[in-house]
Amino acid sequence: MRQIGLRAVFMRGGTSRALMLRADDLPRERERWAPIFLALMGSPDANGRQLDGMGGGISSLSKICVIGPPSRPGANLDYTFAQIGIRDATVDYSGNCGNMSSAVGPFAVDEGLVPIAGEEAAVRIFNTNTSKLIVARFAMDGGRAAVDGAFVLPGVAGSGAPIRLEFVDPGGAATGRLLPTGNPIDRLSGAGFGEIEATLVDAANPCVFVAADTLGIAGIEMPEEIEARPDLLARLDAIRVAASLRMGIARDAEAARKIPSIPKVAAIAPPRAARTLSGAELAAAETNLHVRMISLGQPHRAVPLTGAMCLAVAARIPGSLAHRFASPGNLPSDPVRIGQPSGVTVVDADVSRNERGWHARQATVYRTARRLMEGTVYCRAAASGQ
Repeated sequence: MRQIGLRAVFMRGGTSRALMLRADDLPRERERWAPIFLALMGSPDANGRQLDGMGGGISSLSKICVIGPPSRPGANLDYTFAQIGIRDATVDYSGNCGNMSSAVGPFAVDEGLVPIAGEEAAVRIFNTNTSKLIVARFAMDGGRAAVDGAFVLPGVAGSGAPIRLEFVDPGGAATGRLLPTGNPIDRLSGAGFGEIEATLVDAANPCVFVAADTLGIAGIEMPEEIEARPDLLARLDAIRVAASLRMGIARDAEAARKIPSIPKVAAIAPPRAARTLSGAELAAAETNLHVRMISLGQPHRAVPLTGAMCLAVAARIPGSLAHRFASPGNLPSDPVRIGQPSGVTVVDADVSRNERGWHARQATVYRTARRLMEGTVYCRAAASGQ
């Protein structure tokens, strides 16, 4: 059977991995991308393993990034993110992946798409999913993006060169408003969960935050503990669907179920002692709050970067659940320390209020990224629709 090949780079970005493709290697018509991406990842796979493709069977390993020339003045390049379904045939462009955003700048520099002269790169990335600008800053080493360094990223073994990501004006990425309902607290109701307090925020990606204790959990459970609770996962997805409607992302429940990656749904809790996946102990004083986040029905082993940024922004807004739970030591000038299964994620969020309401000027985080493989990736021509 004939196969088609595409030049590709396989990269880790933060706590995710993805295929990096060039836009000029793909069909001009965006609707023709989906069958190609599904075939490359090995989806849909009823077994949930994606063995016939490059996917890894979990949402953080079933991703594709497309890099192309800039469509916006002031940007160096365009970046389109695709979240690929595992068991189903969904290709979701509705949100961005913050972790894979960290790989885009190094990819572009190493591919010669953005020429850099000097010891530090500053790549201005236009994310087409959210129509937002991201500035990636990182060191250079011998004309390529630096890889070695002392920065340790929770959830990733070893250390690496830090990549500073500045998400400029991240509010309203999907809905056009930082607080889509205008409220720091809303009450959601629906079949499967009754009525519950929730904070709905759209920064980098839209998220719905609920108190862990209202779900009957502590908010410091390991991913496998949550995964073993199908009743809990069903309640969280029902909350996600209700939040999608309230935020104006989908017009009805059926449409919300067809956009599974947003809003991201998370259970949050105040500072408390917790254990990480590595077995390390986190003292309550090391965090400002804890989060357990779900995407595509799966609990994350490390908090998605866009979810962490959205939570940090929410923590700056008085009246929100995140602000209520954050420890008293979380002053406006201090970064927000978010406890998650792999450790602590630190996010600096610049949030202020003006006559039009709350505004997030910037969210800043540090990641690492590494090129793992480059060459040609293949998929069956028939599976890709060609």
